[in-house]
Amino acid sequence: MSILEKEFGTLRDGTIISSYTLKNGSGATMTVLSYGARIQSIRMPDRTGKLGDVVLGHKTLEEYTHPGDCLGTVVGRYANRIAGASFEIDGTAYSLTPNENGNTLHGGPTGFSSRVWKCKRRDNDDDAPSIALTYQSADGEEGFPGNCTVTVTYCLSTDNSVIIDYQAVTDKPTYLNLTNHSYFNLTGDSSRDILSTELKINADTITEVDSELLPTGKLLPVAGTAEDFRNSKTIGQDIDCMERTLHACGGYDHNFVLNGKGRQKAAEAYDASTGRKMLVFTDQPAVQLYSANSFGANDKNRDGSPMKSHTAFCLETQHFPDSPHHKDFPSTLLKPGETFHSNTTFKFEVVK
Repeated sequence: MSILEKEFGTLRDGTIISSYTLKNGSGATMTVLSYGARIQSIRMPDRTGKLGDVVLGHKTLEEYTHPGDCLGTVVGRYANRIAGASFEIDGTAYSLTPNENGNTLHGGPTGFSSRVWKCKRRDNDDDAPSIALTYQSADGEEGFPGNCTVTVTYCLSTDNSVIIDYQAVTDKPTYLNLTNHSYFNLTGDSSRDILSTELKINADTITEVDSELLPTGKLLPVAGTAEDFRNSKTIGQDIDCMERTLHACGGYDHNFVLNGKGRQKAAEAYDASTGRKMLVFTDQPAVQLYSANSFGANDKNRDGSPMKSHTAFCLETQHFPDSPHHKDFPSTLLKPGETFHSNTTFKFEVVK
């Protein structure tokens, strides 16, 4: 195993951003940035043993600083949307910073994705390197109450699993919803679309949303709809006939309610052209499927080519969107004296 630390770039205020490349005993690698605790690269073998990058990423730090760029980042303090950029806790109203149609998306315009995280290497004796990144979110940051300390540990195991472990504590009650926003492309070629990728999600229902992608509070069955991934099918099979999405963006952006409770296999994706398979395990109650429906005009891949829609998919393990406004949704309230702890694993395999 090894961990290679390098300077990745410098922010305008002079802060140096580092990259950490983890290499396991099998030869697979993962690169993480201290800016946003982002996964910048994951290189996994195909059926011939050739390594290829299975996530989208940029070449330069400046590209990651563009407003709204979430590639590979840890999303917080609250992943997904909060309606009206506000909530109440114990009768006290809190106003958040809106950044999408008057709502708050992914923690606000300067959420965890644009923060500098402190990294601690974990030079273990085995072949599974890991690093822990910590960020201290101040009371009132983007309107969220409480000084909240978040630690995310990345481990690249010997069986080619990317293990993401989240922990958080707070000194005031606050709402918290953490996820990783990696954009996967199992072909290893960022210019190829993912419409032929076969996907299976262990979910009988999704959260219904309105025209602003905010939950109505209802759960809709996926049976007989384009959102039915209970049996494996390609992402592109029904992408053009999604009568219930209310999306003008042309693709998936849905919160799938997982069937089981506790840690489970939430999803699996398979690319027949390379033999790469990815299994997703989580203890979270939901996963957001996003089919990379749009990118900014200036967004570029590591090789300098423009990023194109549907060249990646995201499987964001999470709690439900806007849960502070829906008492029937699983609670995301974190209180002083409690420790939030969650674990998600992306396990990569090869089908010969």
